[in-house]
Amino acid sequence: MKTVFDKSIQDELADRVRLLKENSHRNWGKMTAYQMAKHCNNWSEWVLGVGSYANHVYKQDFLGKLFGKAALKSNVKDDRPMGKNMPAGIHVIKKTETGDLEVEKARWLRLITEYDRFRNDRFIHDFFGKMTKEQIGIFAYKHFDHHLRQFGI
Repeated sequence: MKTVFDKSIQDELADRVRLLKENSHRNWGKMTAYQMAKHCNNWSEWVLGVGSYANHVYKQDFLGKLFGKAALKSNVKDDRPMGKNMPAGIHVIKKTETGDLEVEKARWLRLITEYDRFRNDRFIHDFFGKMTKEQIGIFAYKHFDHHLRQFGI
């Protein structure tokens, strides 16, 4: 399965991120290209434990404690892509937020390479709970792929 920890997959993702344009048409959802890129960057910083998440206290939500492990297993068991219109959770971007897409793309490209140095043993997904490095790699790829497909990339 594809994982963000694989250098060739990082290269594939980087090539796709570079194709994202301000006027890229979304196929579903409400985010603009800028908002989606910022969402992916905030999410990566959360997973990696860097930036504003360097001192984050990770914990699993109550519903996650009930259903998270089963949902995680379902999400990482095969190459099936994530479905459309999945909830953004704590990393939702305000629908009025605007900014420079090129800045967010550069940040995203840098963060993709940060997965080479993944060492965040504190990471606990707010819904899925504690994840193995393998599960994180697969889910991170699927998350990025989901949003790039959202914009036809």
